[in-house]
Amino acid sequence: MFYYFLYPLHKEFFAFNIFRYITFRSLYATVTAILICFIFGPPLIKKLKSIGTGNTIREDTPSRHEQKIGTPSMGGILILLSILTSTLLWGNLTNRYTVLVSISTLFFGIVGFFDDYLKFVKKSSKGLHARVKLITQFIISAVVVLYIYFGPEKNDQTTLLYLPFINHAVLDMSYLYIPFGILLIMGTSNAVNLTDGLDGLAIGLMILVVASYAALTYLSGHIKIANYLKIPYIPDSAELTVFCMSVLGSGIGFLWYNSHPAEVFMGDTGSLSLGGSLGVVALLIKKEILLLIAGGVFVAETVSVIIQVASFKLFKKRVFLMSPIHHHFELKGWSESKIIVRFWIIGAILAMIALSTLKIQ
Repeated sequence: MFYYFLYPLHKEFFAFNIFRYITFRSLYATVTAILICFIFGPPLIKKLKSIGTGNTIREDTPSRHEQKIGTPSMGGILILLSILTSTLLWGNLTNRYTVLVSISTLFFGIVGFFDDYLKFVKKSSKGLHARVKLITQFIISAVVVLYIYFGPEKNDQTTLLYLPFINHAVLDMSYLYIPFGILLIMGTSNAVNLTDGLDGLAIGLMILVVASYAALTYLSGHIKIANYLKIPYIPDSAELTVFCMSVLGSGIGFLWYNSHPAEVFMGDTGSLSLGGSLGVVALLIKKEILLLIAGGVFVAETVSVIIQVASFKLFKKRVFLMSPIHHHFELKGWSESKIIVRFWIIGAILAMIALSTLKIQ
């Protein structure tokens, strides 16, 4: 909005020329998102407590989680508010990438909101039926991918698959791009959701991953840098940096309240929207496979659940003491804070490795 209304004034007042720079708007989108969390966080947490959104725990969850019972959930409302508001204020709203990722984030958040509302307000033990949740996620993902595939964003690179450490496309997926893209978005959304089990774990990892993707979006949208690094140049994708930095700011602001011991949990409202947005951004800048490295902890959490379920169904045996894997380490005796910090450290290392692939190819 500032770009739309203030940048045109640079013809009369040169100082307004600063609004043309993505770096400037990205930094202030981050600051804005943080301030929104700081301003609206306390009253929102108070409101969530008053309407009875207290958290419940699984019966097989480690006993130490009993102290979390009653902590308000649905804090993802704050995350969505800060992301979308700061993007609205500082982003270029004529950029279709920005509009697409913002709308998809909102709709994933709406799905999560209904799930949280049924669980925590209506006290339905399971919230949205798993099938309903997956179908709605599928529909949102399919609409996004079909728009990319058939819409004005489609170009010669849309269906190409790039691998880390290789500076050229390895495969043209053609029509297989559609199921691939849907799986990527849904998988990322649910991976963040599965990781959200300890205070600050998921949001801290999200900060690290989205920080790396903020850099990737900027580099991918800068023709000279993209050509120098031999990565796909995606016209207009640099504007996604503003969105990514809004997510970064919202993550930092939310972590203020979500750090151990948490005052509020994000719930599915936050986890589904954050994961979905990350998947869409990765798809738009052709860094889909790189997400497996940058978001390696999310991948490990998801794989641990798949292994646990498959092993139990096939052999009636459990590989882990409990899944997702962060609960396994809890039952091994690790403190919650130690698990969180160590997972963050691993996440930071993986994010740096992901960025290093730009030169190692």
